[in-house]
Amino acid sequence: MQICKMIKRYKYTILLSLVILYLSLKNADELNKVQFLNIPHFDKFAHFCMYFALMIVAIFESRKSLIGNRPLLLLAIYPFLYGVLMEILQEILTTTRNASIYDVIFNTLGIFISVLVWMLIMRVYREKIR
Repeated sequence: MQICKMIKRYKYTILLSLVILYLSLKNADELNKVQFLNIPHFDKFAHFCMYFALMIVAIFESRKSLIGNRPLLLLAIYPFLYGVLMEILQEILTTTRNASIYDVIFNTLGIFISVLVWMLIMRVYREKIR
């Protein structure tokens, strides 16, 4: 029963995690066919955005229990470890993808910036209700 509650509570985080899993393990040759204005290193921006979104969704779904910074930072462990796992799986399970420390760095930057955005929003919100 407890697992059903968790799945229901974090349904969007789980859904976004599955999308990231799919994109992380998809054949790189197929992804490279979609050139986005030929921007160099656009994939790093994509990593940043995916993990920014993942953390924001996780924060939103956990917002009622995020009192103080410690729970927020503990929550950030999930997307960080998930991103590391995706890089390891790319190296092990795919032939067209490789693990990259730079991808982990941009994943982490996305997570970090989303935490900062949330902290800023909460600070402004608290100031308004005083």
